[in-house]
Amino acid sequence: MEVTSNFYTVTFMFKKVNVVNVPKKLHAVTDIDTQSEVSPYDVGMTRDGVEAIWNSVEGFYKTGLQPGLSMTIRRHGEIVLNRAIGHRKITGLDSSQVDTDHALLKTDTPICLFSASKAITAMLVHKLHEDGKVDLNERVATYMPEFACNGKENITLSMVLSHRAGIPVIPMTNPHPSLLFKWDSVIDLINSAHTGKGDGSQQAYHAIVGGYVLGEVIQRVTGKSVNDYLLDTISKPLNAKYLSYGLKANDHQHAAHNYSTGAPPVFPINVLAKRALNIDFEKVAAISNTTDFMNSVIPAGNIYGTADDVSRFYQMMLDKGQFNGKRLFEEDTVKRATKPVGNLTVDKTLMIPMRFSEGFMLGENLFSLFGVKARKAFGHLGLINIVSWADPTRDISVSFLNTGKSLDPRTLPALGKILIAVSRNCQPLKK
Repeated sequence: MEVTSNFYTVTFMFKKVNVVNVPKKLHAVTDIDTQSEVSPYDVGMTRDGVEAIWNSVEGFYKTGLQPGLSMTIRRHGEIVLNRAIGHRKITGLDSSQVDTDHALLKTDTPICLFSASKAITAMLVHKLHEDGKVDLNERVATYMPEFACNGKENITLSMVLSHRAGIPVIPMTNPHPSLLFKWDSVIDLINSAHTGKGDGSQQAYHAIVGGYVLGEVIQRVTGKSVNDYLLDTISKPLNAKYLSYGLKANDHQHAAHNYSTGAPPVFPINVLAKRALNIDFEKVAAISNTTDFMNSVIPAGNIYGTADDVSRFYQMMLDKGQFNGKRLFEEDTVKRATKPVGNLTVDKTLMIPMRFSEGFMLGENLFSLFGVKARKAFGHLGLINIVSWADPTRDISVSFLNTGKSLDPRTLPALGKILIAVSRNCQPLKK
């Protein structure tokens, strides 16, 4: 049976809105890895509970804002859900055509994690600390002498990891997106930047800058490319299919494309988004589909992986640094990486209450990025609606990846229903 999908444009409030043509029969665009999914009853869940979670994912797909979504959930280390829905490429914003099932999104399709990459990059720096090659409480300038100027002299690696370095954006007005592909130019701009908040007193999310600083430190200390260090330290021990910065040239054709969907962002959301990203939000998706982006290393924003790859990473964190008998990190390293830095405070970039550790976003009791009553959860958001996390209270590692990049008002409620569904159907363990 031939399955096709495309974008269609409607006019809403005098503005064009891109939405996906959702098929009536969702099973035609759904991929379920039945071989990996275990019986939910073996891990304290129910079949109805797993299906309720997946129904919430299908609900997000039905909004037309998501060309493709993929989700993996582990409970007690076992996969209870490993599925994908939609297409990795669709007609509309690129020249690709959908023919039969070749463009369907599969569970093994690599998807860009965007800012969810930060948590994995952070653990590379924690590994250097574990091995005695860096000290997280030491100044960045110890490893990058050129960094020590214009108020940045006392910024530590810990401050960069916890978004308290005071250099949240690249110091350049309206930079061309191609700047992201020019590593040395970005490092030069960061080294010359000024800050009056280099004392760790202010929390302001570093969407791009922090990743380059950490990546440069990794390369100078190890003598390896940051991508090689990622593969050797995390990806290969996890036996991940991808988990790399960018993709090998022969894997570009397999990657999921990202699309700007829904109603165009309006004030003040569009202003906040540009302030965080340095470029217009609506340009990000198109940039990520380019060969230059897939060939580049952007430590804060272009790790590619499957939902299972990312779930493996968080399962390793849940298991205190081990995965399938292999030790990747010492238990104390994981403990430090997930320990809160400061209290809940309004982030000066995101303008919402947030808590960070040295590398992770942290959950809250009432409601958070990781669902309800998830105070001990840790993970990371990726470009609006990618969410990956671990929750020790429930013993779950979750990765929810998607390709629709939208600030449409319908996005947050749809995502919220997924987070609530996971919380309700993966009950906290009995003490």
